[in-house]
Amino acid sequence: MSGCPFPALIALISAFLVTGGAGSQFLSALVLTLFILLGVAVTLFISRLLSRTFLRGLPSSMTLEMPPFRSPRIGEILVRSFIDRTLFVLGRAVMVAAPAGLIIWLTANVTIGGRTILAIVTGALDPIGRFFGMDGVILTAFILGLPANETVIPIMMMAYTAGGTLANFESLDSLRQLLISNGWSACTALCVILFFLMHWPCSTTIATIKKETGGLKWTIAAVVIPTVCGLISCSAVHWLWVLAQVL
Repeated sequence: MSGCPFPALIALISAFLVTGGAGSQFLSALVLTLFILLGVAVTLFISRLLSRTFLRGLPSSMTLEMPPFRSPRIGEILVRSFIDRTLFVLGRAVMVAAPAGLIIWLTANVTIGGRTILAIVTGALDPIGRFFGMDGVILTAFILGLPANETVIPIMMMAYTAGGTLANFESLDSLRQLLISNGWSACTALCVILFFLMHWPCSTTIATIKKETGGLKWTIAAVVIPTVCGLISCSAVHWLWVLAQVL
């Protein structure tokens, strides 16, 4: 299960799946919990499947060495935590966020033949997105949101409104009206939520996986496997929805 932003999931659930009424907040929390449990179940299933196929027979072991006990030094702990954790995370975030922000701005503002790069890309990806119950804007937003999943919905809004900068929604009603005006339905929201749960990890996680595994094989697997699961889930929901509408 990828690191999905809970505010985005709550917004989509509240805007399309649980639309007001008595106990709506409780129902939204319940639906969110069910989606999280679904993500955990898929993770366990894939882990079990890999253990019985590609990872069959590979020994696994864990050695935990207990260091000698020493009295903690508060000053040293604070300094090491600040340097090793805070500065490291902020540095990595800046190194990823700055180029990503520039790329997003360029795609939304540079035009080719009277159309922005963002419009060209979303148009090219639209047939693929439609097959999986989404559209080209949604797929493009997930691709550009690789550095941080929190930017996926703002990128969608920027693309739908043809704006030049990222924007956030003022209210759930305004978000819902914007998405509905661009062809969204409850099925679309459901597919986006499922893809949020199961698509590729963010760039920081991918970099960490590569560092820990020391190679590209498991890094690529960590990207491909959840993405394939997400696309299969979305296509299944979409085509079952279409079949139900026909019947």
